[in-house]
Amino acid sequence: MALKRLCPPRSKEIGIFMQEVLSRTVDPKVPLSGQEFYELSLIEGASGLGTQYCVRQAHAEWNEIDQQITWDSEETDYIWVLGEAKRRYAERRLKLVEMGFIYSDMDC
Repeated sequence: MALKRLCPPRSKEIGIFMQEVLSRTVDPKVPLSGQEFYELSLIEGASGLGTQYCVRQAHAEWNEIDQQITWDSEETDYIWVLGEAKRRYAERRLKLVEMGFIYSDMDC
């Protein structure tokens, strides 16, 4: 399934405030089969009305048929106030941690 990009197109992005990939393990010996990941991003974008923030959560997991990681879903919130966007990012991150995704590539 192709993942439709819901955040502003690259030409309208101003920058990425935060971006991390969360997983349940960081053990390099664990096979990819059965693993899943979440990418959490806070992106600043430009629109005709001014600066808008996009909090995006994308899910990926091992696809046995294709023998590769496949991105299969995305949830996006659009917010006009940076403080509110940061709060929603933190809420999404906490929910992922509660689901067991406690390892972040930002911790390296």
